[in-house]
Parts: sequence; structure tokens; C-alpha cells
Amino acid sequence: MNHASSRRNWLCREIREKMEQEKMRLQKYMALCGIASRRTAEIMIRSGRVTVNGQLVSAMGCLVDGTETVVADGKKIEPETRKVYILLHKPEGYVCTVKDPQGRPTVMDLLGGLRERVYPVGRLDWDSSGLLLLTNDGELAHKLTHPRHEVSKCYIALVEGIPTGHVQNELRRGVLIEGRRTAPAEVWCTPLNGNAAEIEMIIHEGRNRQVRRMCELVGHPVRALKRIAIGGLSLGEIPEGEWRYATKEDLAMMLHQPDRESISKPGP
Repeated sequence: MNHASSRRNWLCREIREKMEQEKMRLQKYMALCGIASRRTAEIMIRSGRVTVNGQLVSAMGCLVDGTETVVADGKKIEPETRKVYILLHKPEGYVCTVKDPQGRPTVMDLLGGLRERVYPVGRLDWDSSGLLLLTNDGELAHKLTHPRHEVSKCYIALVEGIPTGHVQNELRRGVLIEGRRTAPAEVWCTPLNGNAAEIEMIIHEGRNRQVRRMCELVGHPVRALKRIAIGGLSLGEIPEGEWRYATKEDLAMMLHQPDRESISKPGP
């Protein structure tokens, strides 16, 4: 047996021994297996797409210890033995899903040659670009997307018109979206030629199309939107449509809460 096979078997045993010591919720097990984030796993369960030992599970609360046969969307799932972290510079025109029922291009189409099964962490809208993390590490995905952890995300938005100081303060204080005020944001504005401006915004939430909706509500629709950082990790010099593996330093930076100086200037 070669070194890689030996290490893979050892990792598999370690994962199973850990799981057998304490039962865990089905959605957490699915995240550990690299199928999806916990939130997406919950949606799959509620949609009737998951069975445990041949029995359909459609409600939260099911516990597993790794000895069961778990099938999601017709495929048996098992714990991943190697964690993979991908940093992708998403272009406009791609959806952040593994598969799209409407047949649109997905970010998975940009990962040609990647053997490991990964999924997007969070999302960027079809018409937005920028930094996207893909992984099979359900625990890290949970930490990065759960509101409790308030991971910063920095965006650059090209908007119509030039926001006044009063408008910028509105964005900083938060605006009402569907009756709920957005959390305070950090905002900087640079006027451009042609009655337009560039807004740099740091938010700590992940509400649907949040930056676009915030800008539109204060009268400055977004023409283009790019995410340049997640936590302390910047997009850097990754070309649009390309990707690279994350380093250990990258992973540490993703959970670091930066100030504007460290988040607004992409690194090498």
C-alpha cells in the first residue's frame, strides 16, 4: 500500500471513530461528507432528497453516527478524506450552484480538471463577479456563512449618480429591506466622470442581492458589482474565470476580521 492510500485509510478511520463516539445531526454529517453546506443540506432534507438506511428523511432532528447508509439525490455519500479549498474569480454570467435546472452556466464549469467534489460557499449573483470560495469542508462553510460569525465581505460597486454625504450615511446606518434594517456598513465613495461613482462597501450579512438593493433604495442603482474580499482574504491577482488552491495562510485570513486597510487593497 502506498503512502497516499495509507493516509487516506487512516483519515477515513479517524473520521468514523470520531463520529461513532457521538451522534451528529444528519445535515452536519452531509456537510462533513462535502455534499453541501449545512443550510443547503437542510433544504435537501426538507425537499425529500435524502434517505437513511432506505428510509426517507424529510424533517430535521435525524441523528447519525457514520454507520448508516445515507443517500442524497440517489447517490451514497461518505465522509471526504481530503479537504479542498478553491479560490475562484467568478465572472458575470455564472450561477453559484452545482447544477442549474435552467441550464445556465455554473461556477462548476470553470473548475475543469478538478477531481474532488466541492460546492460554493455562499453566493454571488449571476450578474456579479469577484471572489468565491468552493470547498468540501462543511464546518468551514458553516462558519463563513452563519450570521453569528459576522464574517466581513467587501464589494466594489459602480453606481449611477454620485451619492451625497447624507446618502452615504444612510448606507452606513442601514436601510430597510422588506421591513428589516440592514446591519451597519462601512462605506467609501469615489466620484467618477460621467455622473457615476465607485462605492466600496463592507457588510457583515449575506441577504439576497443586499448591496444592489441597498444602493437602489437610496437612489443609486448598481451598474456593476465585484466582491474583492471575504474576511481578511482578498481576490488578489487571480484572473477572471481562473482559480487556485487556498493556502493555510488564506484559510486563517478568511476567519480574520480585518480593518479597511487590510481588506480594500488586494494582495499579491
